[in-house]
Amino acid sequence: MVLQQITVYNIVYIMRYCIVFLISLLSTWWVFKKVLKIAMIKNIVDNPDARKLHRQPVPVLGGIAVFFGILVALIASKLFCNPHWLFTVMGLMAVMLYIGTMDDILSLSPGFRFVLEILVVVAMIICNDGLINNFRGIWDIWWIPTWAAVIVTIIACVGIINAINLIDGVNGLCSGYCITACVLFAIVFSISGNMDAAILAIISIGALIPFFFHNVFGKASKMFMGDGGSLLMGIIMSSFVVAILKDSNAYFYYNYPEFGLIPFALAVLSIPVFDTLRVMIMRIIRGNSPFMPDKTHLHHLFLDFGFSHIGTTAFVIFFNLLVVLSWWITYSKGGSIELQFYVVASASFAVTFIFYPMMRSIERRKGKLYTLITRIGNWTHFGHTNLFQSITKVLDRNCYEAESES
Repeated sequence: MVLQQITVYNIVYIMRYCIVFLISLLSTWWVFKKVLKIAMIKNIVDNPDARKLHRQPVPVLGGIAVFFGILVALIASKLFCNPHWLFTVMGLMAVMLYIGTMDDILSLSPGFRFVLEILVVVAMIICNDGLINNFRGIWDIWWIPTWAAVIVTIIACVGIINAINLIDGVNGLCSGYCITACVLFAIVFSISGNMDAAILAIISIGALIPFFFHNVFGKASKMFMGDGGSLLMGIIMSSFVVAILKDSNAYFYYNYPEFGLIPFALAVLSIPVFDTLRVMIMRIIRGNSPFMPDKTHLHHLFLDFGFSHIGTTAFVIFFNLLVVLSWWITYSKGGSIELQFYVVASASFAVTFIFYPMMRSIERRKGKLYTLITRIGNWTHFGHTNLFQSITKVLDRNCYEAESES
């Protein structure tokens, strides 16, 4: 009888997940064509320059399409979940989308945008009780004072928001990474019984998939996520971390006491966070502003070795998953929470702070290893294949049909 009840319970939630996933996916797929047309008519595009990788102006309102899909699915989710947390996060998402879209159109100063991001995180703390106030026993630290939790939450969330924003430099990378991260967060939230957060993660996956396909395979239908989209995903990732580490989430403490929630969250966010730290530290060492754009991110490294955009995206996500795997192996072998953290931090440091200069050294020497890596990079160019071109034609034709219908 108990097994039957558990099975029915799981089936109900799987059905709910499938419903909101399909709603977000289909909503984003439908509105994408409309948003693309508006961006082209109003000339809201990202123009190429010496630092950017594209050669033609590309519409830059992809974040609006993603937000629309999330919004519609969240409204539908009110039928079977507590709307308070989700709708508060939705309001924060709307504000971040607005800030990012203003930046796309008006080019806000980094300092002004930084202040706005802090205010949004403060709003999350006030309106949603969104505090990172429990370290789950790592280094024997449990609950921390409210004033310390506020500081930790602001630093962590603003850092995550900017880390997600800064990886949006290659077709498919930001959306592909966020899809991967949302899958991992959805699994943990489902296990812990935090169904509201799990639903938001699954809705985000559904909304990002159509954008990912257009961003990677589209030609006439290509659109960038823009700062609006990357900041939107940044606040979602921040809300996930807060949901994991806030005091009320005690499931893993009672049922899986050695499950390191801090190491897990750090592993999921390893590449964006550690690559951003590396880039900003190197900019400061060179005497530049940490917000000064350049081409020293990990994805630029792969591009310089001849990897395609989709190849670069695949390898960056692969390295991030290696860090997650290192955490999982440590946890499954009985490693303490502290050991899990040290393993994750070491692996993250290795694939960013050590891997990047090592590869640049190989690039300068132009030896046999360099030749081998560039050959692997050349293998990742699939744009000329029949499958790639067929997908491109379908995506572009759909957009043309939508325009003619309008």
